[in-house]
Formats: sequence, C-alpha cells, structure tokens
Amino acid sequence: MKLTIERAALLKSLTHVQSVVERRNTIPILSNILLRAENDQLSLTATDMDLEVVETTTAEVAEAGATTTPAHTLYEIVRKLPEGSQVQISLEPGAGRLTLSAGRSKFNLAVLPVDDFPVMSGGDLPVSFGLAAAELRGLIDRAEFAISTEETRYYLNGIYFHATDAEGTKILRAVATDGHRLARVEAPLPDGAENMPGVIVPRKTIGELRKLIDETGEAVDIAMSDTKIRFGFGKAILTSKLIDGTFPDYERVIPSGNDKTLDIECKGFADAVDRVSAISIEKSRAVKVVLSGTTLTLSASSPEHGTASEELEINYDAEDIEIGFNSRYLLDIAKQVKGDTLNLLMSDGSSPTILRDTDDLSALYVLMPMRV
Repeated sequence: MKLTIERAALLKSLTHVQSVVERRNTIPILSNILLRAENDQLSLTATDMDLEVVETTTAEVAEAGATTTPAHTLYEIVRKLPEGSQVQISLEPGAGRLTLSAGRSKFNLAVLPVDDFPVMSGGDLPVSFGLAAAELRGLIDRAEFAISTEETRYYLNGIYFHATDAEGTKILRAVATDGHRLARVEAPLPDGAENMPGVIVPRKTIGELRKLIDETGEAVDIAMSDTKIRFGFGKAILTSKLIDGTFPDYERVIPSGNDKTLDIECKGFADAVDRVSAISIEKSRAVKVVLSGTTLTLSASSPEHGTASEELEINYDAEDIEIGFNSRYLLDIAKQVKGDTLNLLMSDGSSPTILRDTDDLSALYVLMPMRV
C-alpha cells in the first residue's frame, strides 16, 4: 500500500471515525482503524462492534492495499503535523509496520491483520428514506439531553424514533426520558418512512451522528431494520445496532389535566434559576418555585451555605402554587427554547409539569417535581 494525501483531508476523516474507538479495549483489533486504499480513494473504518463509521476521502494511491493501525495514535500524529503538509503512507509487504511521513517527520506504526478486523454486516434494511439534515439535527438536539445514563434501564439509553399520527397528520417523533424528565419532539414524516419500526438509537450512536450532521447540509439517507440502522452522509456511512428493548408507553406520563398556565420570559427565568441554585452544592440543586398573583418567587437553601431567593414579575391569574424542581433539569429544558417565551402548564406541587416553547409547538417537555 502506498498513497499520498493532504493532511487536512486525512485529519477531517480521522476526526469522524476515531471517536468511535474506545480508549480502553480488551480486544486489540478494536483499538485500530482499518485503512483501505484503492482507485484514488482512502477509506477509513472504525468500530466498537455495536457502531461502525466508514468515511472515504480522496488520495493519490500509487499502490492499492489495506491494513489496520492504532486509531488514536494515528489521529494524534496527523493532528500535530504542520498545516498544509502532504502525508505519505506506505506499507511494505511483510514489513509489519506502517510508515507515515510528512516533511522531515517520519513514524513507524504497529499494524494488525486486516482479516482480524470485524466488519458489521449490513444485512437487509427494508425501510429507507431521506431526512433533511436540519430536521434530524432539530430532533436530536431537542431530545438528547433527556437520554438516561442508567445502565440498568438500558431501554432508556437512547432516543426512541417512530412514525405516528397526531391529529390526522403523519409525523416522525423522537422521544427520550430518564424517568425524571421527558422530551418529545416532532417533524413531518418523510416519504418512505410510513412503515418504519419503532427504534431506540443508542446514546453513543446519537453523539457520533450529531458530529456527522454538522458536516453536511444535505439530506441524510436513512435505512433500517428491527435491529440495525444506517445513516448515509455522502462520503461517510454510520451503521449501528439498535437497543433491543421496549420503550415505555410515554404518553401515559404526559399529563392531560394541567390547568394552571404561565408564560414567562425564558432567558430571565433561566438566569434567575441559575443564580438561586448556586447556593446549593447538592447534585440535585433543588429550587422551589412559588407562584402567587403577579409574583414568582424562586428559592433554594443549603445547610452549609445558607439560602437564596429571587422574585420575578409575572402575569398569572390561577390559584397559588408551590412546586420544587431540579434546577439542572429545568435549565436543560430552558436551553432548548429558541423563542422568547417559556410556557408552563401545571396542576399542583406533586404532579408533572409540561413545558413548551411558545414559538415551537413541535417540542414538548415534561418535568417531574421534587420535594424541596
């Protein structure tokens, strides 16, 4: 194998694929990246057995071939090479070392056999459709924060995508919850997605997918079965296993009888919550919200540090209510609001609250109360 490639092109592709590789691996080949050079193209493949990213980039290939070499080492070397440099990569038959040179720098890297590298078989992916990159980005960005990190409830460790019907309109819905908060985001159902199965895309896949979306302004080609999903971005393809589990009936968590409504300027409210919660060092950083007439009072206390409170002027005409929230969860939701106004729909101090961006009704958030 012998090729020459621009540092910028190689670094861009390496950045996308190397993050799939875990820092600690008990299986040595999974620490490696597969390089395959042919037809003036270099393809780079990385996998952790559950997720695979393949990216192809242009290179001057003098001699076709393939090998595997440590992903993070290769990435660090290329990252530290001078900008604008031409990188020569070569592997002599039987040499057992990959040679990489640029200018006066030269590196010899360990290699492992290509045959040992696991390849995720595509299998049959019967459902396929295209989705605009901006739509997919919007679904992920507004739901990702609510994904659970609790490994015991593995079926919550991802975003649940499914096709459904809302008031006679066919939609694609993305839902995530960790049991304390829930995000439900909607987009128009793309052509071809009518028969898609309900799938739970794992948290790590969502993270890698999000990085790739930023690099493309085009439609993303999506293909799926009950067990796998593939996202195509022109020169990059991400294939992932899906979480094998049943997502809970989230509709039961969304309250329907909340009758106390409050519209509040989102940034001012979020800043006040952030200030008041600074007094508490506990993980939950609990804040109490008291609504009474034209005043909203935020308060927090800590046995070690004291108390904090702040009043905000509001327009509220329902009966008084006192409710506690995890301030971090409240701020996470406030960050998703792109408009000026946050709408809160409440029932009482012990029931879930619905929060919405008044400028974007395609997203709905539910937040469980906590004792303060």
